[in-house]
Amino acid sequence: MATVVETPASTLNHVVRTMFYLVTPNETSFQHIDEVPDYVDKATPVFLGMLILELVLGWAKTGSLIIRINDGVTSVSAGFLSRIPLLFVRSLELSSYIYIWNNYRLLELPWDSPWTWWLVFLGVDLAYYWLHRFSHELNVLWAAHQAHHSSEDYNLSTALRQSLTQQLASWVLHLPMALAVPPTVFAVHIQFNLLYQFWIHTEVIRHLGPLEWVMNTPSHHRVHHGRNPYCIDKNYGGTLIIWDRIFGTFAPEGDKVVYGLTKPINSFDIIYVQFHYYPYIWRRFWRATGIKHKLSVIFKGPSWRPNKPRLGDRTQLPKVTGKEVPYNPTWPLVLQAYVLLQFLLLLAVYTDVMAMKLILSQQTLLLLAGYIILTLTSLGLLIEQRPKAAVLEMFRCALFLALCRFGFVKPAVPSMVIEVFLCLSVLYWAQQTLGKLANGKSKQH
Repeated sequence: MATVVETPASTLNHVVRTMFYLVTPNETSFQHIDEVPDYVDKATPVFLGMLILELVLGWAKTGSLIIRINDGVTSVSAGFLSRIPLLFVRSLELSSYIYIWNNYRLLELPWDSPWTWWLVFLGVDLAYYWLHRFSHELNVLWAAHQAHHSSEDYNLSTALRQSLTQQLASWVLHLPMALAVPPTVFAVHIQFNLLYQFWIHTEVIRHLGPLEWVMNTPSHHRVHHGRNPYCIDKNYGGTLIIWDRIFGTFAPEGDKVVYGLTKPINSFDIIYVQFHYYPYIWRRFWRATGIKHKLSVIFKGPSWRPNKPRLGDRTQLPKVTGKEVPYNPTWPLVLQAYVLLQFLLLLAVYTDVMAMKLILSQQTLLLLAGYIILTLTSLGLLIEQRPKAAVLEMFRCALFLALCRFGFVKPAVPSMVIEVFLCLSVLYWAQQTLGKLANGKSKQH
């Protein structure tokens, strides 16, 4: 089987088809790992296009925006943050797989066989089911996965709300396949499985008829993201829903789904969204009496309490009425426009950095990664209108000016426009900072 080399004109079409598994083994089989495309990075413009399409369809259907700026920016920020490590190292998932393959494989299935391709399709999806299930049933894994469920909205931006730390555990269940399956086939399917799950995070698509019996669909995945009692710990499937039907974790969509965590975090601070659960586990672990209870805090379900079932007592979960309103504090329209504009500028920077990561020095990558994290943090604090947000934003804008001036960042729009805008931003946030400091001193006197 010959390796297929795509032309630029066919790339977009190919990426779209990969998101729905509308590809053949022939066109997605590769002999060498370096030949496997980074489908996820190539899908970035497709993600944006589908987000815009969902906004348009949602507006036509409801007359309102179905993606809130505060929640949408937070979700996409989590996606950016989760991929920052890939600037420096190959994913732990793929690296560990290649290590087992190189040193411990027992046999070598042919990389160009359709039978191998379909076997790995099923194997990756089954491994994802169990990894996903463990991420809900083991508290230490839930600490990472909860970030994906923290949005109280359900739209395509929610799909991008990924965890930074979940990848530290996601590699384990795939390792048995490395005893026989070439890494190139695995690398293709691990990406396809992730890409497929993007489009099922929507309320625009209601039901898909007979496909609902076999495939994971928006209807099935809406249940998974619900905090209604009937939704808890259900529908773990990635591409296929058959695993949930086989292992008894399937639930059809019924009452109106209320999305988010059983105890909403009420925050748009990206650092808090990612990491707040770890201190919570530590406090519970420290207060637990005896080694048995301490280990139970880590390895039993998030709702577990002493003398309760492993996954906790479902009757003790907060009541869901269907009238819950997502956390949505008011913030000025001008500030919303500012945050959105700065976020779009960051998107351009992020896209350029990901595209050039192989030719940039480690020092430059470290600098730009730090700037991306700083921006995500600052925008989150602006959304929440924190008292110290003005200070951080002033510093961030000044840093961006320096990055532009010294050529580390090359915005798509004319540099003069960017510099004027950022200079005004620095002056504005400096005025905000000095004004608050002056008000604080006057209050002290």
